[in-house]
Amino acid sequence: MSATSSRTSLRTSRRRFGLLAGVGVAGLLLAACGGSGDTFSSSSSSSPAASASGAPGGADKTLVVGGANFTEMSVMEQLYGQLLAKNGYTVSYKAVENREIYEPALEQGQIDVVPDYAATMANFISKKTGGTGDIASADANETAQKMQPLLEKLGLSAFTPSPAKDNNAFAVTKKYAEANNLKTLSDLAKLGKPIRLAATTECPDRPFCQPGLEKTYGMKISEVLPLGFGSPQAKQAVTSGKADLVLTGTTDATLDQLGLVLLEDDKSLQQADNIVPVVDKKANTPEVKALLDKLSAALTTDDLTQLNAKVDAQRQTAQQVAKDFLASKGL
Repeated sequence: MSATSSRTSLRTSRRRFGLLAGVGVAGLLLAACGGSGDTFSSSSSSSPAASASGAPGGADKTLVVGGANFTEMSVMEQLYGQLLAKNGYTVSYKAVENREIYEPALEQGQIDVVPDYAATMANFISKKTGGTGDIASADANETAQKMQPLLEKLGLSAFTPSPAKDNNAFAVTKKYAEANNLKTLSDLAKLGKPIRLAATTECPDRPFCQPGLEKTYGMKISEVLPLGFGSPQAKQAVTSGKADLVLTGTTDATLDQLGLVLLEDDKSLQQADNIVPVVDKKANTPEVKALLDKLSAALTTDDLTQLNAKVDAQRQTAQQVAKDFLASKGL
């Protein structure tokens, strides 16, 4: 995805979704994050399905599903949470701004399960544990295998990656692409013009975002407008002329209607940002793994695109979209 996380993938997006964060846990996370200024931007609450189907008196059957606060991740969080709830778990949700917040929360057991992007998370964990921050490849399973021992050092684990994949992608207006005969990121770089990029606050530090565009393509990024991952505000910045390029994902289903077009990643900057569940010790059980692996196997990239479209274009809720998808797959 993809700037890791998100994809590195960054993913706030395509439309924010979430419930209000619990004050106590939010305070814990603020302390855990060293007063960075990041706070819970959305939600902490048990879904109706979760409340109805929790195991009687079983604290060990209570799980917190969390992650980043943008459309695709909101849908994935609901998919994970509702599936777990249907199978006897009491589930609550905690969506936050970015990986820098939810990863420490995973380590501390304040969040138990997150959907993430394999390549982005792998490089993030590599760098955090003293590595190069460049261990991901185009192979999702290989990437997950390299990430696993590093996660284990932090008391975490990754389950089986899904075939569903959402890489970071970059878009310009169709009008600008046609006027300059742009089809690839290399074409844009060859113009030799300063580029204003609408992206996430983490983009300047993420290898799949500004550093990658500059190193791999030789682009001149003159400014990063911190407007989120594929968010309406970020895309509007490009359509209004305030930015030249916007960071989004390959599963963004709103681009055409906004007059935007993706530029091909012709030098393969992005890697295997397949969706992968990352869990803490509490959630690292055979039962939870079997459930989430089954869901991962049933999810395709086309499914992701359609689920995003239902939320962003059709204005359905992430909760309803997830419920319908699970039912359609017999989950």
